Amino acid sequence: MKLTDLITPVALIDLPRMQHNIERMQAQVASLGATFRPHVKTSKCVQATEAQIQAGAQGITVSTIKEAEQFFAAGIRDILYAVGLAPSKLAAAAALIGKGCDLKVLTDSVQSAQAMAAFAKAQGLNFKVLIEIDTDDHRSGIKPESAALLAVAQALESPACEIVGVMTHAGSSYDLNTPEALIAMAEQERAGCVRAAERLRQAGFACPIVSIGSTPTALSAKNLEGVTEVRAGVYVFFDLVMHNIGVCTKNEIALSVLTSVIGHQEEKGWAIVDAGWMAMSRDRGTQKQTTDFGYGQVCELDGKVLEGYTISGANQEHGIVSRAGQPDLEIAKRFPIGTQFRILPNHACATGAQFPEYQALDAQGTVQTWSRFYGW
Repeated sequence: MKLTDLITPVALIDLPRMQHNIERMQAQVASLGATFRPHVKTSKCVQATEAQIQAGAQGITVSTIKEAEQFFAAGIRDILYAVGLAPSKLAAAAALIGKGCDLKVLTDSVQSAQAMAAFAKAQGLNFKVLIEIDTDDHRSGIKPESAALLAVAQALESPACEIVGVMTHAGSSYDLNTPEALIAMAEQERAGCVRAAERLRQAGFACPIVSIGSTPTALSAKNLEGVTEVRAGVYVFFDLVMHNIGVCTKNEIALSVLTSVIGHQEEKGWAIVDAGWMAMSRDRGTQKQTTDFGYGQVCELDGKVLEGYTISGANQEHGIVSRAGQPDLEIAKRFPIGTQFRILPNHACATGAQFPEYQALDAQGTVQTWSRFYGW
């Protein structure tokens, strides 16, 4: 199929761009002496993940039990479930382990650790557990110097639970936009997680895995001493938030939404397209950044960026394409009904989640359909 054969809106992956992004990240992490474990929550797609593994990734990171189940069914065994494990999900995690999945799970509290240990003991199985470390006050985890770190380790200590490492995610890197700040955050992330591992080892707990990562810090790190693996997710597609942070160009953004012009409001300088917020998502992540791209950056069908044109407003199934500054009163002539655009998203994870499948576009201009996972 060709792009012009597709019924819009569709989620479009530019395969040459995706492959470039994969190779760039893999080379960066390898150059610093760590292994790379991609976070596949962005694509939730077997073919995209296989491309990451073929480039050298070792294992994957997931954010839902369903992702773990689907990727294990696709033949991937080494999986880190990098979200705190609710008690209601212990049985599903145990079922995966029972089938032969090398599943590693996460905790950051004594209560959660005790629940894991009790469940595993009762079921006669072993949970491999990482303790989540908070290195930037972004979300969850235990501070590297907190007494809670050793308390959690002690709660896990039993034949039914094996402490296999520590993990952190410097999500506050998304609030930065200079190379100097990103380098400093990458070092803060590394140092904090390594320190937590040192404290566990000094207390007599094995801690073979030291896992860090976010897309901005992974691409900005200069030193990974003491780190065994790096995780990152959105880099596979990139998006406008990452562009504003400064870790990619618009021409490296591999995910877009293909849409068609369906009408105009000429006196306002508007073209109306069939990609509203149901296609682009409600994510307005660039709104608080230095450049606000509305609901997405408009590109021509070949991917060339139309500078100044964004989806400036959106209803459920309607998007408003307009030009920043002086309205384009010739927009109906410039972009007649039926014109197709590619719209670069603010947040690739959120936009991808609006679609059950991708259309993967190769260098020859042909597309093939790739399925995408849904749910929890």
